[in-house]
Amino acid sequence: MRTILLVDDEQKMLNLIELFLQPLGFKCIKETSGKKAIEILKNEKIDLVLLDVVMPEINGWEVCEKIREFSNIPIIMLTARSDKLDLVKGLNTGADDYITKPFDENELVARVNAILRRLSERESKEATITYEGLKLDLETYSLQFQDSIVHLTLKEFYIIEALITRPKKTYTREELLHAAWAYDTYTDTRTVDSHIRNLREKLKNAGFPIDEFLKIVWGIGYKWC
Repeated sequence: MRTILLVDDEQKMLNLIELFLQPLGFKCIKETSGKKAIEILKNEKIDLVLLDVVMPEINGWEVCEKIREFSNIPIIMLTARSDKLDLVKGLNTGADDYITKPFDENELVARVNAILRRLSERESKEATITYEGLKLDLETYSLQFQDSIVHLTLKEFYIIEALITRPKKTYTREELLHAAWAYDTYTDTRTVDSHIRNLREKLKNAGFPIDEFLKIVWGIGYKWC
């Protein structure tokens, strides 16, 4: 049974999401405090986090940043905001996906199932991809360059996996979007650009010469050389 941590300061919203997910066999842990949610993640086995943005004391973006300091667990942000700058901010703090409130039950379930299905597929494999000093572990969802661990979100992991496993191939943004989300989505394809920027920054900070390998193909997308 997969365990999902639901974090929202509105108890009614927590109960509603649990109503959607529990009949599908998910165990839901509900928390109204961002700080307490972080402690739960440090002490319990959680498979996925559904995290509201607007909360008192500590907001969802801050919670996401703190989670990324110690875990690469998949995080879906729940937000009433639809502004693109808010979306970019969420991705930059380490979120893997987002859903805008009010959301459709079927969309929520589809996004949750897609992420967890990808997790199950990777857990059934024990494989490592190596490329020019990079080591991508498909079992632990980790990326290492020399002695440095590069902390990736799940979406960033899927994107770099697609690029590395098919070097020289030019990927459209739509193809990378599908590689990361693996289901039909209304997500803007430009979201891929935000993930790519994050990947570049993280790999540069680790000392990897990313600009030599990850290239923009203008008007189309990206490729790994």
